[in-house]
Order: sequence, then structure tokens, then C-alpha cells
Amino acid sequence: QVQLVESGGGLVQPGGSLRLSCTASGFTLSSWPVSWHRQVPGKERVFVAGISADGQNAKHADTVKGRFTILRDNRKNEVYLQMNGLKPDETAMYYCSINSHHMHVWGSGTLVTVSS
Repeated sequence: QVQLVESGGGLVQPGGSLRLSCTASGFTLSSWPVSWHRQVPGKERVFVAGISADGQNAKHADTVKGRFTILRDNRKNEVYLQMNGLKPDETAMYYCSINSHHMHVWGSGTLVTVSS
């Protein structure tokens, strides 16, 4: 079965940094564009960043622009979200996903907690 798995979440102080990773099993991640979203209980899941299959085109939500960077290493079949300057209200479950015409899959998420 096709699966996505996120890792790298944890507890970080305000202003700190984390790097999240997304890996695939059962298919080749490098063939697909990948997105990161985040969600807190009781709220809708929101877009954070996305990247094209070849890694040449990336976009970031206005709320994270200049602080977060999405990137990928197709030689390792991995996608990353580098998060700098984290804020307490960015505490959330972070998910990677593929949402294309022929591929739709979401990971189970990794928890990021930003707190003193």
C-alpha cells in the first residue's frame, strides 16, 4: 500500500527551529508534488507549503513566508519543511500529502509544540 510518514516533530521554544521530514513507502515520492498542511483541534487543516516534483517550484503560505522553507532531496526520496522562528500559535499536527489527479495520499502527522 502507498503511505506517507512524517517525522521530526517535537517540543521547541518560541523562536526556535525544527525540520520535518516526509518519506514514502510503496511508491516513488520524487514523481509527485508534495504539500505540507497543519491542523489544531477544532480548526480546519490549512496549507503551509508545497513543492513541485522536480523541486524547482515552491510556494509558501503568507503566514510562514520568510520563516519556513519547503525543499526536497529526490536522491533520498524525501521532502522537508524547515521551520525557523516558530511561534506558539503554530503548535499543530503537521501533515505531508500528495493531491494530484492520479495520486491522493496523506500521512498521519507529526506533532509540533511551540512553548516555553
